[in-house]
Amino acid sequence: MSSDSPTSDRSEGPDGRPSAPPSPGRRAVLASAAAVAPVLAGLSARPASARENTPRATARGTARTSPRALQGGGDLGPNVYVFDPSTPNIQATLDDIFHRQESAQFGTGRYALLFKPGTYQGLNAQIGFYTSIAGLGLSPDDTTINGDVTVDAGWFNGNATQNFWRSAENLALVPVSGTNRWAVAQAAPFRRMHVRGGLNLAPAGYGWASGGYIADSRIDGQVGPYSQQQWYTRDSAVGGWVNAVWNMVFSGVEGAPAQSFPNPPYTTLSTTPVSREKPFLYLDGSAFRVFLPEKRTAARGVTWGNGTPRGTSLPLSQFYVARPGVTAATLNQALAQGLHLLLTPGIYHVDQPIQVNRPGTVVLGLGFATLVPDNGTTVMKVADVDGVRLAGFLIDAGPVNSATLLEVGPQGATTDHSADPITVQDVFVRIGGAGAGKATTSMVINSRHTIVDHTWVWRADHGTGVGWDTNRADYGVVVNGDDVLCTGLFVEHFNKYDVQWYGQRGRTIFFQNEKAYDAPNQAAVQDGSVKGYAAYKVGDNVTDHEAWGLGSYCNYDVDPTIVQHHGFAAPNRSGVRFHDLLVVSLGGNGQYEHVINDTGAPTSGTSTTPSTVVSYP
Repeated sequence: MSSDSPTSDRSEGPDGRPSAPPSPGRRAVLASAAAVAPVLAGLSARPASARENTPRATARGTARTSPRALQGGGDLGPNVYVFDPSTPNIQATLDDIFHRQESAQFGTGRYALLFKPGTYQGLNAQIGFYTSIAGLGLSPDDTTINGDVTVDAGWFNGNATQNFWRSAENLALVPVSGTNRWAVAQAAPFRRMHVRGGLNLAPAGYGWASGGYIADSRIDGQVGPYSQQQWYTRDSAVGGWVNAVWNMVFSGVEGAPAQSFPNPPYTTLSTTPVSREKPFLYLDGSAFRVFLPEKRTAARGVTWGNGTPRGTSLPLSQFYVARPGVTAATLNQALAQGLHLLLTPGIYHVDQPIQVNRPGTVVLGLGFATLVPDNGTTVMKVADVDGVRLAGFLIDAGPVNSATLLEVGPQGATTDHSADPITVQDVFVRIGGAGAGKATTSMVINSRHTIVDHTWVWRADHGTGVGWDTNRADYGVVVNGDDVLCTGLFVEHFNKYDVQWYGQRGRTIFFQNEKAYDAPNQAAVQDGSVKGYAAYKVGDNVTDHEAWGLGSYCNYDVDPTIVQHHGFAAPNRSGVRFHDLLVVSLGGNGQYEHVINDTGAPTSGTSTTPSTVVSYP
């Protein structure tokens, strides 16, 4: 059976897309390769508990069936801290939050650290798990820290490969030593930053690192990834770039190194075909607003370099400011009223899908707000409408299997959204790790022209509730919609396919993958007669697809004899094009026979030297 044939448990319709959802079916250390008060939004608001759906009595003494209207705006909650340059003991507060979060990889704390425009002297903001730091100006240069915003790997003995779930946005930094350190792995975006100096992406001493993502940022000095195995930088400007390990990808980056894959492994596109930056919270005088950057085509460089960025903004009064403990029914009531959602830091349990049905709706999370499905529900469903923006939250699968966790557009969606696409940005998905979780398919993209800009979709390989069937998750990302663009796609460890792409004219710029470490034997990952499920599979009936800078790694540490026939599978036709592909065997735990289809040399023994294909077909 060809590797391009559909699997026996996933039927395809006449256009090659799945006719129905599939039936339900560790991350290793890579050593080889006085407090500040929480902020109020400055708007009148009732306590969160008063916002719940409480029926009112009518004149006849009976309860109305419809809930009273919800207010917009309100209290941002106890885990949002807002500083200004006169705030006392800022450093002590930063240190306290860091010490809580430094090693809390699967903890429940969630924090957002927000800095009003101005200049801050002598700070070292160390950023731990589930912590976001951001400026509150319209431009990064409105908020300057003379000091550092750092991530290192002290909690993990110099290894940065598990420095997940943290972010820095909308700040200017003047590093103390001239170079800021940001040694991160997946789900750690560095957005809309101005570093007036250099940027070191590796831990102290250059231990191991496995990241990462930069967008809409200017680094005046040199960027040094050093031990970073892969990195994607989009629509930015850098003063220089040194070193590359396996896969460094750039699109729309001024100062990026020239195209040279595989030696050194730089994949460089002069522009990003379509981009629209992530929404962000800012201060207009004393009032919070959310800025919505406009779409760009053939984008290159930062959006904020020449004054006020282009776009529109919304007052906080148009957002339902959610606090943990709110019900999905209340969130849906807010959306139905025409409010947007601002999810303040914390963990939210939902017993029904959050239904995003109105064009232009914004769902924005702060401090890695986390949504957990109860009773196997889908967490969020987006209608086939223009301009929805999902950004800045984590979806954590529950113990009862969900058929899907995030659905963008209904099955069969066909509306043209090219003028105003749906965007999914810094939306991360996790199955297991914090406890047993299951989901047959994590993310399904049905709407045309959707932009998925930086996601990490992860079936956990370590933590609690981890095992081949304990945190079962067969499929990571499934793209059925046409004209979908993914920029910064990280998908790892799924029991079967990590990415399946059935839509026409799809494009991916940068893909990072590890196959499931814990496969018990060859039979468990056998795709018919083909050895192993491809990390990235383009459907048989796709005639137009293009992708740049894709890598897949195997580390079958339960059964190191497992063979993976290839990392990538696609129809062999002229309109389906791949550029700069690689596969790597980590320490010899499993091997690849080819890179894509039957093309590309096998990996060899314990060598971590990639096998590469520059162009296919």
